[in-house]
Amino acid sequence: MNQVSGELTGISVVLPILNEERHLAQTVSSILAQNYAGQIEVILALGPSSDRTNKIAESLAANDSRIILVENPTGRTANGLNAAIARAKYSVISRIDGHAEISSNYLKQVAALLESTGAVNVGGVMAAEGRTLFEKAVATAMRSPLGVGSSRFHTGGTAGPADTVYLGTFKKSALVAAGGYDERFTRAQDWELNFRLRKNGGTIWFDPSLVVTYRPRSTLKALTKQYFQYGTWRRVVSRNHKGSVNFRYLAPPTALVINALSIILGIFLTPIFLIPVGTYLAAVIFGSLIIGKSLPEKLILPAVLTTMHMVWGAGYLLSPKGLVAEE
Repeated sequence: MNQVSGELTGISVVLPILNEERHLAQTVSSILAQNYAGQIEVILALGPSSDRTNKIAESLAANDSRIILVENPTGRTANGLNAAIARAKYSVISRIDGHAEISSNYLKQVAALLESTGAVNVGGVMAAEGRTLFEKAVATAMRSPLGVGSSRFHTGGTAGPADTVYLGTFKKSALVAAGGYDERFTRAQDWELNFRLRKNGGTIWFDPSLVVTYRPRSTLKALTKQYFQYGTWRRVVSRNHKGSVNFRYLAPPTALVINALSIILGIFLTPIFLIPVGTYLAAVIFGSLIIGKSLPEKLILPAVLTTMHMVWGAGYLLSPKGLVAEE
């Protein structure tokens, strides 16, 4: 276990917070209840929430001196994380989101893994878990290769070096050396940071035993916005870091182009051109019947999966070239 002067290393847990009224208290409670003998501080970077989030945060901080509040006027994730990291006093930084929940041994595990692997960032599985029927369908899609491809931090896999992990627990020295989170990125800031950490010679380590509960979007509109931003900003990362593209990221935009051409040519030329889009829809429907956990979920999943695929692809293809200037 990491130690400083014979004592367990302290861990600074940083959270960018915006409109987390529903989940914040439970998330913070799961952090403070950790089975970790070292010192813990919880730094909440508060954005301009439109609900009661900040009042809840102030109440939590008033009742526990381990909770520290910092301002994040922009409300942007990367800005909030950097503000929290700047305030952190410990050598290990663990990022958690305001709507996530960690197991009671999470910090103990990540501290041990940082030491045993020599990695600069360790993380595990983004375990999507829904409460409503729609959220459960999204969670099923997000934990299936049919929805997200071969990404280990979504679907699990063997422990070892990885391109990126969910959230992550970092050596603060490596974070500072890399320049922290790039505040130009609205989304994909984790992937982009991990790319720079690897470029600096660091190892990103995935371990499937690290499970973080994630609450998925609750409406189709919110899911659409989320996945359009995912695609948009993943394209920005690709432009700024050459060699960071792989087939998994090209699959959604390729599928979107093929399906769009299939529909257009099928309508205006001959129905035979509808075969590709028909094949895609049949595969989505058949896959939904297999991975769905209940009949209502099986019926919802085709819309969820198609939204995730096509909207991500649209975001990637329509991503403005000047969104983030290349360096």
